[in-house]
Amino acid sequence: MARVTQAIQHVSADELAVRINRCKDGWHTRKLLVIWNASVDPRPAEEIAIHCGVALQTVHNWISTYNRFGLDALCGPGKGGRRNELMSPEEEKEFLTPFFERAKTGQIATVAEIEVALEEYVGHPIGHYTIYRFLDRNEWRKVMPRPRHVGAKREVQEEFKKNSPSR
Repeated sequence: MARVTQAIQHVSADELAVRINRCKDGWHTRKLLVIWNASVDPRPAEEIAIHCGVALQTVHNWISTYNRFGLDALCGPGKGGRRNELMSPEEEKEFLTPFFERAKTGQIATVAEIEVALEEYVGHPIGHYTIYRFLDRNEWRKVMPRPRHVGAKREVQEEFKKNSPSR
């Protein structure tokens, strides 16, 4: 017979049910459901994993974290996000303001120029992809005039020059 998996009562089952109903994120909901199952109806981790739709090791990890550190450790900030940001969003907008002003007057601001200024601002080299993500986040897009139209046909242009009336 498999070992029964139980969760320590850091919060009541009613409080867990309320949090499950308020939860908007699928991963946090699953975490809370695993803890709720282990609290209300203790049974082997294999059954909880099947019932909640997660892997067996995931059930062990989540219940262990909950038992050791409580609910706040289990439902932390989540995955992704800007934890290693160079600047806050307000600082980014402030940094790009001179470049936007120059662009409004018709002057061209290149990515290389912005990259040099940003590296000087933060004090260390920055990768190309980081620069492009930085500019994309701030709704900066690369608009450049083409040297020639993509649909232009050289022979049609020559024919037009020969057959057009002179002024």
